[in-house]
This record gives sequence, C-alpha cells and structure tokens, in this order.
Amino acid sequence: MKRKIIITYNSYDRSIRTAKILRTKLASAGFEVLEKPDPEAELFIAIGGDGSFLKTLHDYDFPEVPIIGINTGHLGFFQEIMPPQIDNFIDAYINKRYTIQEIHPIEALICTRTSCVELQAINEFVVKGDKSRTIHLNLSVNTNFIECFSGDGVILSTPTGSTAYNYSSGGSIVDPSLKLIQVTPLSPINTNAYRSFTSSIILPSDAIVKISPEYRFEDSLVFVTDGIEHRYDQIVDLTFQTSTINIKLLRLGGYEFWSKVTEKFL
Repeated sequence: MKRKIIITYNSYDRSIRTAKILRTKLASAGFEVLEKPDPEAELFIAIGGDGSFLKTLHDYDFPEVPIIGINTGHLGFFQEIMPPQIDNFIDAYINKRYTIQEIHPIEALICTRTSCVELQAINEFVVKGDKSRTIHLNLSVNTNFIECFSGDGVILSTPTGSTAYNYSSGGSIVDPSLKLIQVTPLSPINTNAYRSFTSSIILPSDAIVKISPEYRFEDSLVFVTDGIEHRYDQIVDLTFQTSTINIKLLRLGGYEFWSKVTEKFL
C-alpha cells in the first residue's frame, strides 16, 4: 500500500503551480497524494505563507501527524522549504534526515453569562475592546490578582508565536525549546490615574491566566486567534493555559531556530 501525504495550498498562482510540481514529484517517488483528510496519511505539507500554514492546522483540527511548509508567501517563518528545494526535501524525507519539533498551543476558555467556548491558538490570542477606546482588564495569574490593565489590550503568545504580533508589539523573542506563556501589553497606560505593566510578563507553561473586564459596559470583547477575529458579548471571564494538544513540526537536518531568526529579521 502506498504511503499517503496530504497537501494543502492557497489560491495564489505560485502556490497552485508549486502544488502541481509537488504532486508530480511525490507520485514519482511512490507516494499517494491527497487533498482531503485521511486517517492513514503520515504527513501534511502546507503550501503558502505563514497564514496558510496556521489555517491548515486550524482547518484540520490540529492533526496528530507531522506537518511541514513550503513557502510561497512573504516572511515564511514556519515554512521549512522553498519551492526549488522540493527534490532535496523528498530525498531527505524518504531517508529520514529530519527531526520532529513538538509545540503546544495556548487554550482559551471564554465564558459569557450564558455559555463557555473553547479556542486554541498556535501563535497568540489578542484580547481587545470592540470599540476604539481604552479598555480596563483585571489580570490574575494562578488566582493571584496582578493588576487592572488599562490600554488597547493584551497579547498572550506561545514561544512559537513570540516572533509574530508579540515581537512587533515589543515582546521578547523566545526560543521554542522553552515552555512558557508570554503576556504582552498593547499601548499600556501608566499614569497617576492608571497603572499598567509596560513590558511583557513571562510565565511558566503550567500557569493559568485569568482576564475579566473591569466594567460591565466593557464586557464586549474582540479575540484574535492566530489572525482570526471572534466577537463575544456579556463576557464574564477568560481563562488561558498551555494546551494539551501536541503539534509536530517536521524539521529538516540543519534547521536551527536562531539562524532562522537572523535570516528573517536581521
């Protein structure tokens, strides 16, 4: 029976062309190429940019098999392969010249006055008000009250997501081998009237972060989950913690996180 690989790609011309080439080369190497879920598939290949890579993980409900990306977008921080490297990738995969990097998303439990919803984020959650004004959020860690934050909102990021919105908002870049949650303020207000932390808070992976609106009129919030917006009214509280979901990123031999950081950011 042929080994099965699932490929996904976005609608851009370069991605479509790359998918066609990849499909042909994988078939020549003896693989069965699929474009829909299959319990017998052994690998996902996501073609596109970082957004497409994240979308694939969400759309396929965080598959248990490894995933690797081919970059046809811009930054391509998640992607391991450029289109001209497809032959080298197939050879490395067949001959098992790769490693598996395991990452864990952040899990959020969003409770309103009537129900609770659970969401997962691979990079980050962003919590903001649904109107363009200062929002006040009570922040607690492991049942200990930390502060009433005042500003535009907060980002809760994974080490994997530390190079995304977190970094552009002044947060720290974190090596993905570490297990932690980073809480980064967005436009914090620090005056005589409002006192807010102005730098990131680094928490261990077993920390439980709770956030609740200080005022009833602020109980309508916007959540951005890996770039996807969700809006909820009558928020009571939000709980964030490291998820038990385990995502396996396939990394070819020679991959090194800080070399990637230097290549993409410096």
